[in-house]
Amino acid sequence: MIRKFLFSASALNLIVPIAACIMLGAVWGRSLGWILLSFVAVALMASVLIAVHHAEVIALRVGEPFGTLVLALAVTIIEVSLIVSLMLSGGTAASALARDTVYATVMIVCNGVVGLCLLLGALRHRVLTFRVEGTTPALSVLATLTVLTLVLPSFTSSTVGPTLSPSQLVFVGVISLTLYGVFVFVQTVRHRDYFLTVEDQSDDHYAPPTKAVMLTSLALLFLCLMAVVGFAKALAPSIELAVNAASAPHAVVGIIIALLVLLPETWAALRNALRNRMQASFNLALGSALATIGLTIPAVAVTSMMLGLRLDLGLPSKEIVLLVLTLVISAMTLAGGRSTVLQGAVHLVLFAVFLFLAVVP
Repeated sequence: MIRKFLFSASALNLIVPIAACIMLGAVWGRSLGWILLSFVAVALMASVLIAVHHAEVIALRVGEPFGTLVLALAVTIIEVSLIVSLMLSGGTAASALARDTVYATVMIVCNGVVGLCLLLGALRHRVLTFRVEGTTPALSVLATLTVLTLVLPSFTSSTVGPTLSPSQLVFVGVISLTLYGVFVFVQTVRHRDYFLTVEDQSDDHYAPPTKAVMLTSLALLFLCLMAVVGFAKALAPSIELAVNAASAPHAVVGIIIALLVLLPETWAALRNALRNRMQASFNLALGSALATIGLTIPAVAVTSMMLGLRLDLGLPSKEIVLLVLTLVISAMTLAGGRSTVLQGAVHLVLFAVFLFLAVVP
């Protein structure tokens, strides 16, 4: 009987988050050999799968789009905490960390995650439909925040380099937090129906879990996401050694870590796309990018001003071109409310260009 419980799905959903956090504490700060590296990789993937399960349990209780918002906010809050801690320990060497993380997240989400969901979803369902009134406002907020925080600092004249003056930094931080707050209000209260799936699917008719089950899943979700981000950080030295051995630029390390951190949202978005629930998929993808900017920029702005750290926000010219092209293509993709494999292929090509130029700048 005990053996049957240990290998049941419900038991794994409880055991994996706790075991992953214990393993994270055991390997934190240690150099990983091949054996430990294998265990960490397995634990990372297990944490991703269990995190998505608990996010779906919460979604059944609170409904959409709250369910997708919980996952995006949870992983972003943990990621922001990691960025701030790295800034505190890295000093001047970490001046561009927030910029590179936000840029990588936007490119991975808008091209990699969205492209993969569109391609695989359209291969199964031919034509995908979604609500323009939900996706277009999300993209408009994303475009505004990315340009104000990642492009404009390269053209301001109050300071030298891709930085902002203290007053400009406060202004950008306030409007980032304000605009993201307005978006969340519109998504969850004012126009919640704009962000619901076009058609009711059979998945939405399951009996909602109890409040106790939902709170338990919420706690286990945070444990899973802490493990995912922590394992990504623990894998960083090994990733860095591999990147250096391949003579690739150091920026590739940040991209790989960002890919690992975004695994829960990617898997959840892909599952929704395969179920022909593209609106939920876009809520996850775009919501994750919006939360990253809306929460990261104010947090790092406060940290840099309080400790007098240099904060580089403006992107170089090559990255600006790719970012603008991504936003333009995303606007075209989301403007019609319908998409096919062609749009998915275009986004994945842009994602390949982003990765290629990161390795061969």
